[in-house]
Amino acid sequence: MRGDVDPSRKRKIRLVIALSVAVVLAVALIYTSFAASDQTKEPSQILSSTPGKTYEMTGTVVPGSIKQDGDGGMTFAVKDRQGSDEAMPVSYHGTVPDPFRGGREIILTGALENGTFVGEPESLITKCPSKFTVNASESSGGSGSYSGSNG
Repeated sequence: MRGDVDPSRKRKIRLVIALSVAVVLAVALIYTSFAASDQTKEPSQILSSTPGKTYEMTGTVVPGSIKQDGDGGMTFAVKDRQGSDEAMPVSYHGTVPDPFRGGREIILTGALENGTFVGEPESLITKCPSKFTVNASESSGGSGSYSGSNG
């Protein structure tokens, strides 16, 4: 009976193997989640970065800047969500989401070419405004409650 393994030792071996597999899977999951994430950049950061490199840009569409091109594309200007008022020109060809309009926040993947951010087709995402907004009378020292109005 030399081939028999003590049952308690067999359980310990199984436990070590299961824990090792769990640790390897956890490390792989953490690695892929950090490796796959791209940090979004605002227009002021992109304007001061390397031209030609692909970025995921987030910003606010400047109201009144949206112009349709004859070839199915569009141009518009985007500024930082908060802070800088410097606007960056954007060129985009592709499907435009329904809520896209001036004053809305967007996310767009593309590259800076000759001072214009050229968006990749089908990469435009429009962030919807918050459902809850603070009323002007409440923000000046009221109860701080929120209204359920859109916009």
